[in-house]
Amino acid sequence: MRRIPVTESPAEDDKSAPNPDPAQPKSEPSGSDVPPSSDQDEDETLQADLDRFRDLALRSQADFENYKKRAAREKEAAIKYANSSLLERLIAIVDNFELGLEAARGEGENSPVFSGMSMVLKQLMDFLTEHGLQPINATGQKFDPNLHEAIAHESSEQYPEGVVIRQTRRGYRMKDRLLRPSSVVVSSGP
Repeated sequence: MRRIPVTESPAEDDKSAPNPDPAQPKSEPSGSDVPPSSDQDEDETLQADLDRFRDLALRSQADFENYKKRAAREKEAAIKYANSSLLERLIAIVDNFELGLEAARGEGENSPVFSGMSMVLKQLMDFLTEHGLQPINATGQKFDPNLHEAIAHESSEQYPEGVVIRQTRRGYRMKDRLLRPSSVVVSSGP
């Protein structure tokens, strides 16, 4: 029998030192070359998340406090101006009542109809005033576009330019809010 020579495999030709621990790869750097543990990076990430959530919680709390304050203001305004729509409708009735009173004045100021209508109008105006309605008297006042609605301009020797000559329809405020502007005729000067 002839013997066949045994040749070495290429893996055995490797001149490097054998790997003492087969579970650990050869290319693993030594302990002094290992970067700092990822625990520090994880702690920084967790701290950043914590800061972000804390900021979010504080903002949410502030938003909620602002909401509560706004809701309280809106509720207070709703209570304060709850009667405004009713009073706006009553203003139209007062206007017509005043027109009727002017017609009754034609019979004479001593007539019983005029006296009775005057008393009823006074009671109605007292009631409206009690509920926060304030008439705006514009005649002789400087024209204010926040309170007056100019329907015409007329020349006048008596009033300087920009002053209300007469009021054609009375305006009203409810507390500090304008319900209806006064319709006025404004002087354009002499």
